[in-house]
Amino acid sequence: MILTSSFLLLTSHFSLLTLPVPRFKQTIPIDDYVIDVLMRDLIGHDQQPAAYLVYLYLYGQAARKKWKPVAASLRTLADATGLSKSAIQIALATLRRRELIVTTRDHATATSRHRVLRHWRM
Repeated sequence: MILTSSFLLLTSHFSLLTLPVPRFKQTIPIDDYVIDVLMRDLIGHDQQPAAYLVYLYLYGQAARKKWKPVAASLRTLADATGLSKSAIQIALATLRRRELIVTTRDHATATSRHRVLRHWRM
């Protein structure tokens, strides 16, 4: 019997074989504020861990695009984060209310563009 995971291969003889660890193409620095303050505020105070997860995803995408707005539908955000579309809607509303993102679209059915705001850097 062979059991596999992303890092180890276990055989019936209980020997371990190490597989290569996947490497990512780009490292993205995250501001201390996002980890030290924002996480506690969104998860602890607002009790909205989904909002924090969506913010982290948008933050990463925006950093890769040199802080240009991120075009992402509810479906795209749901697929990327593993959350439901309704959880994404609530998370985006929380992030807009907290002025952490600004969302725009050209018309009612267009894909939304989310600009990540970092007010602590001003």
